[in-house]
Amino acid sequence: MSMKMEKDTAREEQETTSAVEPLSPISQLFVSPTLYCIIIFTLGFQTRCNPSSIVEGIKRTWIKFPRFSCKLEMKKNGKAVWVPATYRVEDHIIVPDIDYSNIENPDQFIEDYTSNLANTPMDISKPLWEFHILNIKTSNAESLCIGKLHHSLGDGMSLMSLLLAISRKTSNPEALPTTAATRKHADSNDKDWWLVRRFWLMIRVIFTTVIELFKYILTLCFMRDSLTPLTGKTRDKILYRKIMQRFVSLDDVKMVKNTMEMKINDVLLGMTQAGLSRYLSRKYDEDMVVEKKKLLEKIRLRGTVIVNLRETAKIEDLATMMAKGSKSRWGNFVGLVMFPIWVRSEDDPLEYIRRAKSTMDVKKLSLESLLCYQGIKLAMKMFGEKVVENLVRRLFDHTTLAFSNVMGPDEETSFFGHPMSYVTASALGGSQALIIHFVSYVDKIIINLAVDTTVIPDPHILCDDLVEALNVIKLAALEKGDRKMEV
Repeated sequence: MSMKMEKDTAREEQETTSAVEPLSPISQLFVSPTLYCIIIFTLGFQTRCNPSSIVEGIKRTWIKFPRFSCKLEMKKNGKAVWVPATYRVEDHIIVPDIDYSNIENPDQFIEDYTSNLANTPMDISKPLWEFHILNIKTSNAESLCIGKLHHSLGDGMSLMSLLLAISRKTSNPEALPTTAATRKHADSNDKDWWLVRRFWLMIRVIFTTVIELFKYILTLCFMRDSLTPLTGKTRDKILYRKIMQRFVSLDDVKMVKNTMEMKINDVLLGMTQAGLSRYLSRKYDEDMVVEKKKLLEKIRLRGTVIVNLRETAKIEDLATMMAKGSKSRWGNFVGLVMFPIWVRSEDDPLEYIRRAKSTMDVKKLSLESLLCYQGIKLAMKMFGEKVVENLVRRLFDHTTLAFSNVMGPDEETSFFGHPMSYVTASALGGSQALIIHFVSYVDKIIINLAVDTTVIPDPHILCDDLVEALNVIKLAALEKGDRKMEV
C-alpha cells in the first residue's frame, strides 16, 4: 500500500515547464521568506579549470533540463510560478577577478568565499543557478567550481542524479558514473512463514508510525529540545551562516560498519552523536558544571532530515532526457522526519553506533516521511501556504539541527573533462543553528557544516570533534575485531 502511495505521489510530482506552471507544494515552502532554502555545492578538480569547457558543457546538457531554463515569478495571490526565460549561459558562469598570488591561506579563502556566496540572496529575475570557477590550489584540489542553486529546483537526490548524469567516468569518458547501491539480501529461510512475517511487519509499521506521528504532534504543540550551546535563536532567518568542510576516510567508516555489522548511515549518525557529545561535554566543562555526566543525560536533542521518497536516482533517464529532449520525473518529492540525538559522556565509543542503529531501525519502519509529505499537500489545499509555513518553521524552531547523507560516485569522475578530486554539498534553510551534511566520493567522505556563528562561535572545533569521534570509534572497532579473531 505504501509503495502504491509513493508511486502515485511521484507521478503527481512529474512536472514539465513548457509554459507558466505553479511550483509543487514543497517547492512553494522553499521560496517562502522564513523557509528560504538554497543548495551550495563544491566540485574540487585535479587540474586547472577551463571556464570555456564548463560553458560549452552546460549548453549541451544543463540548460536542456526545463527547470534550469526558467525563472520564478510571483503572482498577485502570492503564489510562485515557473516561467520560461531567455538568458545567456555565460552570465551564470562567474570567474571572479582575483589575484590568487596574494592569498596566504587558500583553504580559509575558499571557506570565506563559499560562506559569502551562501549568504547572498539570489536574483529571482533570472534562472536560479550559477557556477563560480576559481583556479586556486587548496589542500584538496587544484581548482574549484562552486555552484549555487535554489532548492525549489529539485530535491537532493534529483540534483545529485543530474550532476552524475552530466559527468563521466575518468577511466571511460563515454560511461556514466556509478554510485554504491544498497544490496538486498533475499531471505530463503522459513518460506512457509512469510505470511506471518508480513502480517507482523505490518503491525510493527502501523504501531511505529502512530508513535512517531504522536511525537510530531507534541513537537508542533509544545515539546522543544533542551537549551544547549547548539540551540538556535528563534527569528525569521539566520543572518549569516559559516560553511566549512572536513575530510575523513570512507574505508574507516566501512571498517566500522563491517565490524559492527551495520550500515554506513548508522556509523555516520553514531559518529555525529559522539562528536556532539564531545563538543557539549567540553562546553559544560568550561562552565564548571560538576555533574556533567548527569547533565548530558538530561538533554533532549533532536535533528530533522529531509528524506527523499524516490525509488531510484534515474541517472540514465536524465542523461537520455538531456540528449534527446525527452521528459523525466522531477521536483521536490521529499518528507521531513525527526530523530533523537543520543548525547552522553559514554566510556564505550561503540555505544554511540549501537544507539544510532536502534534509532535508524525505528525510522525504517515508520511511514512518517511519506505521511508528512501528504500532510503538507493536504494542509496547503485546506488552510493555505502561510499556515503550513508556520507549522514547518515551528518544527525547525523546536529542534536543534539538520542532518543528511548523500552517496556520491564510487569511481573517479570527470566534470566536462575535469577530473574531480571531491564533491560536497549543503542545503541551507530554516532556523536551526547547525546543519550537517555527509557526501561520499570514491574513497572519502566530506563532512560539510553550515553553522550560525552567533550561536556556535567555534565551528572548527566542532568539526575537529566529529573527526576525532570517528578516530576513537575506529580504534574501538579495531580492538573489537582483534578480540573476535583471538576467540
